[in-house]
Amino acid sequence: MKHLLIRFWPLLFIIAVWFVFAHPYFLKGLVPFPSKYQVTFFSPWSAQYGMTVKNNAMPDVITQIYPGKRLTIETWKMGQVPLWNPYSFSGTPHLANYQSAVLSPVNLLFFILPEVDAWSVMILLQPLLAGLFMYFFLRTIERSKPASIIGSIAFMFCGFMTVWMAYGTLGWAILWLPLLFVSVLRHFQMRSWWNLFLLSITLAWSFFSGHFQMSVYVLLSVVAFIVYQGMQTKQKRAGIELGVAVILGLMLSSPQILPSLEAYSQSVRSELFTQGGGIAWQYLVTLFAPDFYGNPVTRNDWYGFYAEWASYIGVIPLLLAFFAILGKKTSLAWFFLTLGGISFLIATPSLVNTLVVNLRLPVISTSYSARIIVLVSFSLSALAAFGLDGLVEDWQKRRFTLLRWLCLITIIFLALVWAVIFVFRPLPMDTLLVAKRNLYLPTGLSLAALGLFILGFIRSFPTRKFIPFILIGFVAFDLLRYAGKWMPFDPREYVYPEVDILSFLKKEVGYQRIFGNLGGEVTNGFGLLGIEGYDAVYQKRYGEFIRSASTGKIITPERSVVQFPKIGRYSEFALQLLGVQYLVHRLSDGRFSWAYPYWEYPQYESIYKNEQYEVLKNQKAYPRVFLASSYITRTADQDMIDAFHSEGFDPRQTLVLETNPDIAPQSGEGTADITKYTPNEVVIRTASTAPKLLFLSDVYDPGWRAMVDDKEARIFRADYDFRGVAVPSGEHSVRMVYWPKSFVYGLWIAAIGAGLLVIIAFRLKKL
Repeated sequence: MKHLLIRFWPLLFIIAVWFVFAHPYFLKGLVPFPSKYQVTFFSPWSAQYGMTVKNNAMPDVITQIYPGKRLTIETWKMGQVPLWNPYSFSGTPHLANYQSAVLSPVNLLFFILPEVDAWSVMILLQPLLAGLFMYFFLRTIERSKPASIIGSIAFMFCGFMTVWMAYGTLGWAILWLPLLFVSVLRHFQMRSWWNLFLLSITLAWSFFSGHFQMSVYVLLSVVAFIVYQGMQTKQKRAGIELGVAVILGLMLSSPQILPSLEAYSQSVRSELFTQGGGIAWQYLVTLFAPDFYGNPVTRNDWYGFYAEWASYIGVIPLLLAFFAILGKKTSLAWFFLTLGGISFLIATPSLVNTLVVNLRLPVISTSYSARIIVLVSFSLSALAAFGLDGLVEDWQKRRFTLLRWLCLITIIFLALVWAVIFVFRPLPMDTLLVAKRNLYLPTGLSLAALGLFILGFIRSFPTRKFIPFILIGFVAFDLLRYAGKWMPFDPREYVYPEVDILSFLKKEVGYQRIFGNLGGEVTNGFGLLGIEGYDAVYQKRYGEFIRSASTGKIITPERSVVQFPKIGRYSEFALQLLGVQYLVHRLSDGRFSWAYPYWEYPQYESIYKNEQYEVLKNQKAYPRVFLASSYITRTADQDMIDAFHSEGFDPRQTLVLETNPDIAPQSGEGTADITKYTPNEVVIRTASTAPKLLFLSDVYDPGWRAMVDDKEARIFRADYDFRGVAVPSGEHSVRMVYWPKSFVYGLWIAAIGAGLLVIIAFRLKKL
């Protein structure tokens, strides 16, 4: 037992540091989710809750990530692949939106644990795995145990991992990077099927984790590392095998990648190349003092984008990394310096950043370039390990030169920063006070670290061998303080509690749609059909339709959000066409501009009211499905919109199509009723005395297929962006199933990739 403790103490220490961070969950029953923020700031809970909130800088977790995860798991439990989300945007791809992480193996936690506990474990595993994988990597490149611990803690609680941890996507996508590097190194050291298998599987896991941009950064880093190692070792065969393993990893990821690329091409996001600029130069002081410009937690951040620009790795790891940069570098250290340097230039407003944006690369050029700062943090964390080992070597060989330079540079930097505070005072007094207060600890840690670095040169200093461990303690304290300050641990009972208004809506609404000042946290979280939404790759055409309700003109929709125009010329027409029967009105909204003016329309009838909310039913809303007797064709987008609003046009009887249907509709009686409605499948029973056009006010997507009495039927894009199917007279069952070809192709490619991986692994195992 004692031998095991001595051998594995670094891993136990990393786990202990992680446990200190995660202890509110394990010991206090709190969950790593901003539940107080949810019930205090988001409807409908905000009408009856109110409390002090720790961190209000992560709304996407509440409105998008957690509800999406709930939808994912519930759909899986239905026995369906979570391909479609009917609750936002009047229907939108779910797996293809990428952040849903539908295929992530981490989802298995939700089949083992209660929902909120599965979520908590999913979130908390990120820093733990990042730290352990980083330690394995640093030991693989022969860094000492103390140096590897410092590099591991620096990476597991670096700025990027900390500020995005609560999302459960970006961290999972990036944490595999050191383990991928381990597989590359070991394969060049000794060719093995296991290394190739590990590389392919972990690369696929990264792409399944919910953030394409991060996984692309992982992919590029791994390819660069393979090329570097191949050049260093001259092992062409091993390099080719690793390259094939990368390709196989991408093939395994195809069921996620191909649908996402298809959805991306149909979104407004694919046309907006406006995310350049990067981290402002003056913000780089936060590498040293992360809260120099304040912190959203303390409500005093006043410059920049704290989450997008977070780059902190700890004061002492930063000093050690600079020590490694100043000294004689091994080829591997040069690799990290190059990787970090290129990433730094992309993350900041440099010419390289401008080039990346101007190249208009899909996904990369339309996302926030600053997020590549995580590769800078990863590289600096690795260099910190080199720095500590180099420092210990300098102690032993009595080489003072590098430390002199490091001390000089650090003192000059500190003098300049403090001169800005006390002498130049370029900022208002309140912000200067924030900057000054948040400089004390980094300055103290810097001076303490330099003092310990110097003590290491004193041979007679009795505890010189303990200095690395003292540094480890300082690093753990610094980064635990940083991560703990940011990450909320809140009561689990506030995680999407079901209040009275939600209970009523769940019981009353059924297949009809709702509208009001409610976001995805309600529609996705409780299975209520909404018309608005927030997602990076929602369908552009649907956004155009919604915005046309304002003036009747097609306007380029917003980047990631669809908000219905409450005071628009054709707003009521659009609500009726979309089958919005229920309007949720918060009483405190009164008749302000942000409330829908239902009082101007006599067809709205109150059906529910409590102290905070009123629900009104629109008596003129169209059924969610109905049979039309005629159609007109229009090919130009604006012409289709104009047709809706032309004099004498009756959208209840006439559909606007782009091509002629297979069966010409005729006048006559008819009914249509939804008999089954799940995310990927809709079944409608029709009965009519004449041929009709069936209209469903769900968004059209080429991935939907229709069967009329089990015979394949065509789905027409009707009324600009919805679904229409021609049905003959009589009684029929119309079944619509979402099974996009991009997903099918992805499954086939993944199956081929898995087969090839097994064949290659088997052949290598025989060698």
